[in-house]
Amino acid sequence: MSFPTPEGEVLPPHTDAAPAQPIPDYEREASRPNSRARGWNILVTPGTYILLGINIAVFCYMILRGVSPSNPTPGQLLYFGATNTEFILHGQWYRLLTATFVHVGLLHIATNMWCLWNLGLLGEPLLGPFGLIAVYVLTGVAGNLLGLCSNVIFHDYGSVGAGASGAVFGIAGILIVLLSNKKLPIPAFELKRLRRSVIQFAVLNLIIGIGANFTSIVRIDNHAHIGGFLSGLALGVPLVPRMTSGRTRYLARQKLTFAAAAFLLFLFAYFITKLR
Repeated sequence: MSFPTPEGEVLPPHTDAAPAQPIPDYEREASRPNSRARGWNILVTPGTYILLGINIAVFCYMILRGVSPSNPTPGQLLYFGATNTEFILHGQWYRLLTATFVHVGLLHIATNMWCLWNLGLLGEPLLGPFGLIAVYVLTGVAGNLLGLCSNVIFHDYGSVGAGASGAVFGIAGILIVLLSNKKLPIPAFELKRLRRSVIQFAVLNLIIGIGANFTSIVRIDNHAHIGGFLSGLALGVPLVPRMTSGRTRYLARQKLTFAAAAFLLFLFAYFITKLR
């Protein structure tokens, strides 16, 4: 996957003019330049690096346990937590989450982590560390649930799935919504440019995913991509009105939104069990 890397700042430095709306505390961090040089500062975007660290640690552990770095077997992927319809429906629901940290080879994890890093540097100042990690988990699970639903409908009980792609698309989805908030202390042209970059990323990678399935080289689970992306869009909608209303209100809205999303995912999972 490829991603048009955002340049410049996420939020501009403070000026003497007072903002029209009270800005939450996270603006202090978000107002720093979101350049690649500052992106290496782990303290600025800890949530992004926590997610990167977990993914890389899992991949390295798999390699140390004898898994091929280029061509792991389905059995090896399942051992480390990849999704499988039969296993999940027989009680191993944790795979919906663990699969978002398992990757099918070095190229797979490299492309996903590159996209996660770029989107994380852009999105974490708008979501906060907790918000970014919550979006990763919720949209990753949502993508895997949609893939599970498709497998049940089409009686595909043997396929194995893994990767952070659904969660990465989820972060892209929520950013598209959040960057539509014109009350953010960001110049309108910059908001438009950043939003366009994320949209281009999502469209391009969806096209790549669909096209790859017409080749014999690799198959990509586009249901996970679509599920993650749509759930990211949905998560962003209730957050937009509270983005500039102060830290307390914004975090409260985040917690409520994420809790409601988790409940809806539970209901969706229950619905899938009734399709079989």
